[in-house]
Amino acid sequence: MWNIARTLTGDNEDQEEGLLGEDSGGLCSLSTTQSMIVFAKPIKFAALFTFGNLLAVGSTAFLLGPAQQLGMMVDPVRVFATAIYLGCVVIALICALWIHSKVLTIIAIIIEIGALI
Repeated sequence: MWNIARTLTGDNEDQEEGLLGEDSGGLCSLSTTQSMIVFAKPIKFAALFTFGNLLAVGSTAFLLGPAQQLGMMVDPVRVFATAIYLGCVVIALICALWIHSKVLTIIAIIIEIGALI
């Protein structure tokens, strides 16, 4: 945490490598296993990722109001992305929690992320 504060304030003259170099100063302290949790435990990741996305949509509905949020989601420009997103949310949860298929879960997550973008 202190490394992030030093980086943001510019107090990191002793660091010679960039943020993406080998010596990141603890900014990226995840191991390879931790950063690849999507492939190591995709069912757990899918459940947490999907519930997190639902909370994010719910929080914007709280800030904007549910009627305005739904109106924006069914806007003609966004209606297909919304349908794909909601469908993939349901499919990801079914594949993760009921079917327990890792491959289908990863595919549903990838399509869900694409719909969000």
